[in-house]
Amino acid sequence: MITLGENLWHPDLYIYEMTENDDKSPVISYFRINSNGLIVDSKPIRIVSACDLNVFKFPFDKQICNLTFGSYVHSVEDIIMLPKLNSSQVNINTQEVFVSKGDWNLMDISVSNTTIWSGGLEYSQVIFQINIVRSSVIYVINLIIPACFLVILDIFSMFIQIGAGERLGFKITVVLGFSVLLLILNDMLPSSDTPAVLGIFCCVCLAVMVSSTIGSIATSYMFMLSESQPSVPPWIQMWIMRRLARVLFFKVESPKKDMVSIKGKEHDVTDDGKKVENAPDLQEKKVVPKEKDSLEVKLLKRLLLEILQIHKELTLSRDMTDVKSDWCTAAMIVDRLVFILYLLIVIVMFAVVICVWVT
Repeated sequence: MITLGENLWHPDLYIYEMTENDDKSPVISYFRINSNGLIVDSKPIRIVSACDLNVFKFPFDKQICNLTFGSYVHSVEDIIMLPKLNSSQVNINTQEVFVSKGDWNLMDISVSNTTIWSGGLEYSQVIFQINIVRSSVIYVINLIIPACFLVILDIFSMFIQIGAGERLGFKITVVLGFSVLLLILNDMLPSSDTPAVLGIFCCVCLAVMVSSTIGSIATSYMFMLSESQPSVPPWIQMWIMRRLARVLFFKVESPKKDMVSIKGKEHDVTDDGKKVENAPDLQEKKVVPKEKDSLEVKLLKRLLLEILQIHKELTLSRDMTDVKSDWCTAAMIVDRLVFILYLLIVIVMFAVVICVWVT
């Protein structure tokens, strides 16, 4: 039995952007025949097409996808493609039947017909240009806001005491949490040749977080050196405690001079301004008594020796305290440098991302 459809000529109409050729559309075996001889073959078509995505402004991006209807074999001498409805009518009909999963919103559809030249022949085409915009609310709530919170939290972690180990553990925890967000972003971000500015922002923020963690490790190492190193190296005093501190407007207290030189001899200076000879000089001096010392004189000598020993220990303790203070000052300068660079990079990246999304 031969159906009517087998006796009718069908033009070779194709959609150029189709990626799957399997025909899963419903089969309609009926034709509409008018009295004037016009035969209409209407049937629904399931289309899986390719669209060139530009996700640079993800998740606030807009995409333009085309559906091009035309013939591969017949030129304009055989087939002339004309749209049945204009753009406004297509928009009205599409808005009534458009259904989305929530990822995209339809803006408008424009219809146009054109001709192209291929192999010396002219072919007629009808192009449907579909403008869609991505629904960004879910990405803002699930990705952008948590990423901003983690960055702000890591910035405020710089105010934790640098000598304590809580800062380093806290920063590592924040970095791990941000790494989880990057994994979520990798699943949400569509594949494209153009990298998204949100991905660039997250990568830069992760790099800055790791750099600030390394800076915290460096400051903790300086505090550890204050326990073992007898003095601060000269290059730290020159480049960090002088030049870098001057650039960062960090006030470094000059060490108090507790030794003055008088006529080529060193003397200790007490708090009330009186000068006392150094302990080694006093110990080296031997008083030759003219007569046998009394018991009171022996007690005074022994008391003097104990006082000199206490003075020596206090001097050593004070020198060690000064060394620790120098290491602490150098660590605070490095910590301020890391904090300022961190803040500047994050502010610049926030400004760039917001400008890209707004324009």
